[in-house]
Amino acid sequence: MNEISIEALFAPMNRPQFFESYISNKPVIVHGLQDNFKELTDLPFLKLSGLIEKWPDVVNVYNEGTPDEVNSSKCSTVEAFDLFNKGRGLYFDDPNRFDKLIDEWLHVLRMDLGLSNLTYSRSLLYAIPKGGGTAAHFDQNINFVYQVSGTKKWWIAPNTSVQNPMTRHTIGHPLDPELASYTENLMPKEFPKEGAEEFILEPGSFLFLPRGAWHKTEAQSDSLSLNFTYSAPTWIDVLTTALRGRLAQSPLWRETADFVNEPELHTHAIDKFDFLLKELSEDVPTWKGRDILSATEAENLED
Repeated sequence: MNEISIEALFAPMNRPQFFESYISNKPVIVHGLQDNFKELTDLPFLKLSGLIEKWPDVVNVYNEGTPDEVNSSKCSTVEAFDLFNKGRGLYFDDPNRFDKLIDEWLHVLRMDLGLSNLTYSRSLLYAIPKGGGTAAHFDQNINFVYQVSGTKKWWIAPNTSVQNPMTRHTIGHPLDPELASYTENLMPKEFPKEGAEEFILEPGSFLFLPRGAWHKTEAQSDSLSLNFTYSAPTWIDVLTTALRGRLAQSPLWRETADFVNEPELHTHAIDKFDFLLKELSEDVPTWKGRDILSATEAENLED
């Protein structure tokens, strides 16, 4: 198996240079990686012709209207490819469930990125017919895209509406309530032009798509691409996971939250909660980042 690493896949860019782009939320693209991905692209269901025969699960198909997962439904492979031939885009969830090699790539890339053990890692296959594409949206996750076959045009733009979104959003669709609570500027009604870049992905192209970046696509020919997608935890997630583990050691915190909606005993609930919060506030100043991280990342931490 070829080496799976940031340096191997984004050469001549080295690891520190890649992380400069990663931290700055700048897309990175390289071309001509057919040899690096040959073992993957030799898999039967990593060919448009083999998907209908080899794919063992249901398929997601874009419905009429907005071509995006927010407007999709599930169907059989036979139905899906009939719709594909009629111009509808398809996506296939988690091929890593069915192939150890894809799963290994998914795992090794996560480790090379240094992402948390709490990261939800998944892969996706996108089969998009010529002239089709995916509507303008941003994702809450980190994406790497390998173009298996066909040619696809991408447009990518910075997100000036919200930093570090925790939920995806598609232009023209309702805004998630939590996302709306921390959005800094109004969401655009069309794909942003300021700072937008255009990329052409051909067979052998590999793209790093930053978390939260606006993007849309259009297939120049029948297209198949493989995504490695990482929903990594935020500091909120790391803290709340560690906090739950710490508080679970206390029998007082494990008590039922009684009487919170009982008018006559509501004061009792407030007093109890105030006592617990005071106890916690006295404990928090002693916490250290290493101690909190050790709750989830113990095996990766070194003194």
